[in-house]
Amino acid sequence: MNASNIRNPATPVDTPSALQGVKVVEMGQLIAGPFCGKTLGEFGADVIKIEAPGAGDPLRNWRLIKEGTSVWWQVQSRNKRSVALDLRQKEAQDVARRLIAEADVLVENFRPGTLEGWGMSPEALHAINPGLVILRISGYGQTGPYRDLPGFGVIGEAMGGLRHLTAEPGRVPVRVGVSIGDTLAALHGVIGVMMALYHRKVNGGPGQVIDVALHEAVFNVMESLIPEYSAFGAVREAAGSALPGIAPSNAYPCQDGWVLVAGNGDSIFKRLMAAIGRQDLADAPDLAHNAGRVARVAEIDAAIGDWTHGRTVHAVMQELAKARVPAGKVYTARDIAEDPHYRARDMILTQRTRDGYDLEVPGIVPKLSLTPGTVRASAPHVGDDTDAVLAEVGLTAAQIAQLREKGIIQ
Repeated sequence: MNASNIRNPATPVDTPSALQGVKVVEMGQLIAGPFCGKTLGEFGADVIKIEAPGAGDPLRNWRLIKEGTSVWWQVQSRNKRSVALDLRQKEAQDVARRLIAEADVLVENFRPGTLEGWGMSPEALHAINPGLVILRISGYGQTGPYRDLPGFGVIGEAMGGLRHLTAEPGRVPVRVGVSIGDTLAALHGVIGVMMALYHRKVNGGPGQVIDVALHEAVFNVMESLIPEYSAFGAVREAAGSALPGIAPSNAYPCQDGWVLVAGNGDSIFKRLMAAIGRQDLADAPDLAHNAGRVARVAEIDAAIGDWTHGRTVHAVMQELAKARVPAGKVYTARDIAEDPHYRARDMILTQRTRDGYDLEVPGIVPKLSLTPGTVRASAPHVGDDTDAVLAEVGLTAAQIAQLREKGIIQ
């Protein structure tokens, strides 16, 4: 149960967590719903994760495994309590309703209609808990002609417009490399939960349903994609590492890798051109503003690339830092783990897992000055907290034992 705690040393030890007293029942699995639960748990919410007896959440077995469990699980499920409950059985559904009756928030990311099939429609749950905030994350949302189609994050990324842009021109679209669609949906879910809790507490409102679709969460961050199509009929295309319509902003080759340079601010551009020895471009009247630079972006990119390709990434970074030009190298996992800035801001923490080994994991975002997030407990084994949680909602030891004999709980 030991885990690192990143509470600010200047903060009194008895300062409550931001979400202390908020009880969350998490019924999702894999990424979107559980990432929402993870975030709420890091800021003090009591997150009760319901998972199937036996194997539990499939994420336990995704990617690299240590001591029988995915190391990804150790991050995604810290600060949670695990209740192993077979929701396919009616008695298990009755137990789940008892948990939900005392909760502030329910998080689920099943296919639409699943909760209703278990007799747990929003209307039924609000009848037993009028203040309940219900977050529903799904591929296409709870309404619309696609609602019943299966949807994963990668499909949401494609439908949301992101996948079309993540490629070199004329080449196959590629994925971002992480499940960004699921995570964006989760973060939108967190925002929705906080708004609904605020409305309930400050405005005296009842509980409500938050409907997050994976593709809509991606679409929400697509910037000017649709306004440009509406106004000009422009269909934005893939542009590789460049940022179309904004110049210069690209990746440039060095002797030992690549460096990203964002010189698209008017004053920054002048400093960048001076730093690379191109005062002629710095002084050119037509390059003083973005529109003129976009018209000559190929020339500008070539000038920057000519300067970077004979230097190391480190040398480029040093010279551009002196010129106050935003630049960065392309970080690998090793770069992140060894970077002093990550360490200084507590973005690499050491957790002791319940299997007894130490693991470096990502820190907590965002950083609150008075009520910062904490890692209070390491990720649980399947059903670690079943008995304790069920006892909290009034089940006796005999009733718990009977449910276990029937295979309803673990």
